[in-house]
Parts: sequence; structure tokens; C-alpha cells
Amino acid sequence: MKSFKAVNKIYIIVLSIFIITPALAQTNIEAPKGRIAIVADGNSPDPDDLGGTAISIALLRAAGLEDRLVHYSHSCDLVRDDRISEQAEKERHHLMQVTCDMTARRWGGFNHLTFYDAIWQKEETINDLCWAINASTKDDPLWIIEAGEPDIIGMALKKTPKEKHNYVKVVTHHPANDNAGDFYTWQQILDFGIEEVRIPDQNINLKLDHEQWDWAKNHEDPRIRLVWTIGNIAEIDNIVNFQKGKWDCSDAGMVLYWITGANVNDGLKAGSLDVVKNLLEDYITNNPESKKE
Repeated sequence: MKSFKAVNKIYIIVLSIFIITPALAQTNIEAPKGRIAIVADGNSPDPDDLGGTAISIALLRAAGLEDRLVHYSHSCDLVRDDRISEQAEKERHHLMQVTCDMTARRWGGFNHLTFYDAIWQKEETINDLCWAINASTKDDPLWIIEAGEPDIIGMALKKTPKEKHNYVKVVTHHPANDNAGDFYTWQQILDFGIEEVRIPDQNINLKLDHEQWDWAKNHEDPRIRLVWTIGNIAEIDNIVNFQKGKWDCSDAGMVLYWITGANVNDGLKAGSLDVVKNLLEDYITNNPESKKE
């Protein structure tokens, strides 16, 4: 009997491996029709947008959807919080810009895009998002990822024709973003007639203990190590304490949701480290960097 139980246990374990492994390895890339825009903060006290931005850019490249990113802006927290000093605020603007530009350059594929600072380039940021909204149609909608306060989104919606708002969808995962606006409430954003696409809090699966990202820290490919380094800056930031010991790319969960189908093709509402890791490593394996002499 003991022998039978042991064999049966081994069989169950082996069967589980065959069931689970393909599910992880075969993450479906089924982005819905349309384009994607991302509005992030990163200049606010919470530095999680550093890791979130790096992972979002890398995921879009890994999924072969980089050409469908038509707007990326950061530092959308338009009124400085007293918890962050003027000097630290300035540092964050620079860090977010470097995160955008360097990740895009190292992963490639984003030469069509300018990454805007929503405060330092406010007019250009709003106009660029307006352009993306105005280009929207039934067959080519715009999916806006709300990875920060909603004010920039509201300002762009105000400047664009109401009929275009029928083709705008705003993806959100946390009321802390929705309700943090200094100029627009979340209800006012909804009143423009956009479609709200809400998924669960992505911090649950994508704000993890730091050591769970050691695979990226020690990776042989510098593109993966770059992503880890950027997220590590957020962990060692001394403005807030709730990032201590954590590697956080929670906002990238909304991008992962869109990449895998959103609410059209049943996208992943609960993104995970395993899925992120597999997508990035598959791309790295299939697209090795050329060796420089």
C-alpha cells in the first residue's frame, strides 16, 4: 500500500508539472484591436512607476506590440505632495525620463515615440494624448492605461471632440490613482463618456519580496539586468518606507492585461511574475544582442 501511495504521489506531481508548465510557457498574446497609451506618475512619493515603466516597455517589445504604443507620459502628479521634497521631486523627473528613454533604447522598437514629462512638458503631453484620442475610431480604439493620477487624461479629454470619447477606454486597477486627481475626480473622467475597464489590484501579484527578482539581478542578458536595476532604485529610495524589501512593477499588470486580451479576449486579470519572466526571457532567447568587439 505504501508503495502504491508513493507511486500515485509521484504521478500526481509529474502530471501537475505537465499541466502547469505549458500554461506558463504559452501565454497568449491576444491584444484587442486598437492602440495603447500610458499615463504614469513616478514623481509622486511612491516610486513604483520606475519598475512599472521599465517592465511595461519591455513587455510591449517582447509581445511585438511596440508599434501600437502611441503615447507615454510620466510625472502626471501635477501638484507636489508635501511628503516629497523639491529636490527629490526633481530627481524623480530625471529618473523617470531615463527609465523611459534607456529602456526603450536598449530593448528597441520605440523610435516612433517621444516619452513626455507631464509637468515639464505639460502642453506637449496633453497635445500628444489629444492626437491619439482624435485618431480613434470604432475599429481603432485607444486604450489608456491609468498608471497615475487622472488629471492629464481629463485635460486631454476636455480638448477633444465628445464623439471620439466613444472609442476611448481607460484601464485602471487601483482607486488610489482614480481618486488622487487635483483637477479631475474619477466620476468626471467617466462623465466624458469613456469606457471604464477595471481590473483587480495588481500589487497582489506584482509587488513582491525583493529576492524573488534575483533571477533578473543575476541574468546573463544586460537588458534584463537593466530592468532589475531600475526597479531596485525604487526599493532603495528613502522617501517612503512601504517599498522597502519589495520589487514593484504593479502598474505593468495593466499592460499585461491588455497584451493578453483585455476585456475583449479575456486577458490576464491577475498578472504574475512567472508570466512576466517567461515573456521577457522568451524574447531575449529569440532576439540575442549582437556581441560588440
